[in-house]
Amino acid sequence: MLYGKEHVDRYRATDGAEGHDWQGTVTLLLTTTGRRSGKERTTPLIYQTEGDAYLVVASKGGADEPPLWYLNLQENPEVKVQVKGDKFTARARTATSDEKPPLWRKMAATWPAYDEYQEKTDRDIPVVVLERV
Repeated sequence: MLYGKEHVDRYRATDGAEGHDWQGTVTLLLTTTGRRSGKERTTPLIYQTEGDAYLVVASKGGADEPPLWYLNLQENPEVKVQVKGDKFTARARTATSDEKPPLWRKMAATWPAYDEYQEKTDRDIPVVVLERV
């Protein structure tokens, strides 16, 4: 099973032929700029589409603190995305409380563990909308 740096490297090397399809779902690569380091950081994330946008979930497995990539995009919402061989710049934003319920259901249908993660923490796990610029 691919994960972490190996997942990113294989995904990039094969334009997603290896790494896009993952454990019965699909992943993209999200590259954020480190809010302290200024260095680019790439994370493979489960995604779904909503119209022209891509959705990802800042779950960190239900931890009480958000993933670092989410903190980075809050500081700098301009991100890079790769879906298979399609590489583009996007603007990331957190889904509003009005938008979130159907988006959460869509993501939990793709990866049912998201509901378990939410039960583990008092943190409201965000759905992030990535809109191509």
